[in-house]
This record gives sequence, structure tokens and C-alpha cells, in this order.
Amino acid sequence: MNQRIKILLVEDDPNFGSIMKSYLELNDFDVILKIDGKQGLATFKTMVFDICILDVMMPEMDGFTLAREIKKINSQVPLIFLTAKSLKEDMLEGFKTGADDYITKPFDSEVLLFKLRAILKRNSQKSEAENDFISISIGKLQFNFALRTLALDEQVQQLSPKEAMLLKMLVTSKEGILSRKNALEKIWGSDNYFNGRSMDVFIARLRKYLKADPSIEIANIHGNGFRLIVTR
Repeated sequence: MNQRIKILLVEDDPNFGSIMKSYLELNDFDVILKIDGKQGLATFKTMVFDICILDVMMPEMDGFTLAREIKKINSQVPLIFLTAKSLKEDMLEGFKTGADDYITKPFDSEVLLFKLRAILKRNSQKSEAENDFISISIGKLQFNFALRTLALDEQVQQLSPKEAMLLKMLVTSKEGILSRKNALEKIWGSDNYFNGRSMDVFIARLRKYLKADPSIEIANIHGNGFRLIVTR
């Protein structure tokens, strides 16, 4: 029998949290429910989870802070934020902390279920693809996709899963051009506005890391995407 997917659900509304927990368990997920950020973090430190669903506005520790602490422990675990607010600034903050999706309350439970399964499937496909590409030189830098590192001599930059996948796609894209649409659909799941803004943040981070070798740049290709250029 297959082991059930384990979910950490952190929601400060006990009634709403209990309903969500029961619904997800009816759909064959193993759910641990906690009612604030501190409890959620303490539980994450003692158990292994496949995905986390975090409310944003919580006592003790808000969802964004909790997400950042979770990512310090396991940078690869996918995250979904729940919020009663639909402010663009809040959504962008969520994606900057590494969110895979952002759902505004109230929402259809079937939509949450669909998004959960889509994220888990996407992450599983990424894991299976990791053996296809191990390590490559980019200018003076050594990029190890399996370890998610970008190294120059003794200096090593650890990359997040999305940063590593984005750099891999820049390196391996056909004809040297990475389509925005292709990258967004493969890494973020869709090419909507908020995912596009999130990808721009990750491109900016990669540009910062690649400055270690001035001969490398990520150029914008107007109306199309990006190109990784090494001038020597």
C-alpha cells in the first residue's frame, strides 16, 4: 500500500481548520493541523512533510515568517498560502518567500485539491528529471544542478529549487532563448501575472549570483524571454 502524502496545515480558525483537515483526509491525505505559526514550526522540526498549507494572518507567528523558517529547514518542501486578503503586495510577498501557490478565502475545496495534486505532481516530475543534468561550467562558475550549487573556486552559492531549475533551463534552452511562458508553466505551473512577477524576482537573484563572473549575463529578449550570455 502506498504511503499517504503528509500535509502540515497551519490555520488559526479552529472550525475552518478542522473542516479542511477532514476534507483532505477524506481524499486520502495524512494531515497534521496546528493553530498558530509557533506550533506549526515546532511540528515541522520534528516530522517530515510533503507539502505545507499555511494561513497568512496568525497569532504568535504569521504565515510569511513561518514559511521563511520552514525553508531554512527544507528549501524543497512546497508551500500553499491561505489568506482572507487579496492584496497584490501580500501575494507578491508570499511568492518571494517561496510559495508554490496562493489561495484567497473563501475558496472551493475542489480547487484546493486540484492545486495540491498539481504541485505534488510537478515536484515529483522535477525530482525524476534531476538525473538528466548534473553539472556544467558557466564561464568561470561551476553549476551543479543535483546539489543546487553555483561555485567559483572556494566560494559556493546555495540555490533554491526554483533558482536551480531556472538556471538549468537558461543553460539548456534550445537556440539559447528561454521563453517566459515555457519557464513559468514548467516551474510555477502557469504563466499568470503573479507567477510572472515571482519569476522576475528569481531572475534578479540569479543575475546577482552570476556577477561573480563579469563575463556572464542574463539578457532580456524583448517579447520573448531571456538568454544566458557568456562573452568569453
